[in-house]
Amino acid sequence: MVARALKSLSVQTLPRPAAVPKPAAAVSARTLRPLAAPPRDLNGFLRRKIITLQARARRLSRLTPEEVGIRPQDRAYAPSPAHFRAANARLGAIDREIAIRLRFLHRHWAEGTAEQALLDMALVEREIDRARRAFGMFFEVFSQRGSTFAPALAAYDAIADDCYAAVRESAPLVFRGPLLKPLTYMEHGYSPSTSRRGIALARLMGEPNPFPLIRVPWDRDNPWQAVFLHEVSHNLQADLGLWQENRGAVTRRLAHSGSDGITGNIYGRWHKEIFADLCALLLGGPAAAWGMLDFLAHPAPKTLTYKPGGAHPTGWLRGLILAEMLRRMGFGGEAARLSRVWRGLYAPGGGARIPAALLASAPRAIPAVVDEVAFQTRTALAHRALADIIPFAPDNERAIRLGAQALARGRIPAGLPPRFLVSASRYALGRGADARAVADLVIRHLIRARAQAGPSAWPLAVAA
Repeated sequence: MVARALKSLSVQTLPRPAAVPKPAAAVSARTLRPLAAPPRDLNGFLRRKIITLQARARRLSRLTPEEVGIRPQDRAYAPSPAHFRAANARLGAIDREIAIRLRFLHRHWAEGTAEQALLDMALVEREIDRARRAFGMFFEVFSQRGSTFAPALAAYDAIADDCYAAVRESAPLVFRGPLLKPLTYMEHGYSPSTSRRGIALARLMGEPNPFPLIRVPWDRDNPWQAVFLHEVSHNLQADLGLWQENRGAVTRRLAHSGSDGITGNIYGRWHKEIFADLCALLLGGPAAAWGMLDFLAHPAPKTLTYKPGGAHPTGWLRGLILAEMLRRMGFGGEAARLSRVWRGLYAPGGGARIPAALLASAPRAIPAVVDEVAFQTRTALAHRALADIIPFAPDNERAIRLGAQALARGRIPAGLPPRFLVSASRYALGRGADARAVADLVIRHLIRARAQAGPSAWPLAVAA
């Protein structure tokens, strides 16, 4: 007990000097010992520390649209009520843990040693830190819906929603119950990225993410970013239960096709990014392949350099994978054009920093990997392939190109799904349409469509 333990401490004084004083320079620092704090002072300090700790605790347990700065005129862009409920459920769980630890601290802080009291306070501090991080993340994401970027973010939400709808339409009941849809937010960084549902986030001290978050860089707020379809595809892969099944299938396929173990392990490590690329093409068609190529085209030293341990395929090989997927989807002409452009940009000769075995195996490995990821059946998909549950046909491509003509004339194409508007927008730019005009037109349309669907219709990926 702190009080009784401290009574046993005696106030220490300076040691009695020797008969012959030592020179001042020879006095050791160890000789000067600090005075021990009297019990009353120590208890008072610990009590005040607890008071300040309690003043900071339990203040970050709930968020509302008003608290994050969403005004009545911003409601059309706001996260759904279900997203607020999920965030508040997470904050509430952390707050309850803080309350439990605070009650324990109040009851027992004076019963043990001062060190034990500090440890108990540190445990409360840990939960306050967890609350602060979670609150801060949700606040930053939600509050952007009251900014000038809110319309673009709401439009991206509608595109992500449509990607899930495409799966539900072709494969009813494939999702395991209701799912909160991805929520988009702006942040710095070169490329979009995603934090999938349920993943433990380092910035939240290991707290699981309650719904998918897709980060869009500040300069990529226009709705023709094919790489956004790639990020949505990461979330589809996780929600469809294909995360582990695909990796094992890829490594086994390459082993059976005669590739060496190192090549199989490399493509196995790349399986998530390959899946997202191929799924993006199924969601957006050839325009998505060209959009991804835009994103991947860098100076040759970057594109022709293999990164050991990296999750992304080497850029040179990634472009060839996109071309092979277009060929398998039935767009041989587009595949040949894309391959010519890519090979015109890069010539992996003696200057390529890619393992020779990886280059030599590409003509055989790439078709096998594309076939395995997109066209082979999976148990998680009820023995269907990815191309079965997200079909993309020539008729879809024709509708997209007609939609591009309408967008170039300043009109929204009737009946074109939001995910296809991404591709149509890109084609419209190629026809000379003004980039800002196309973006504004598409964003306004997607926001109206989202509002007409109603607040309860879009947030949940409920199997029909």
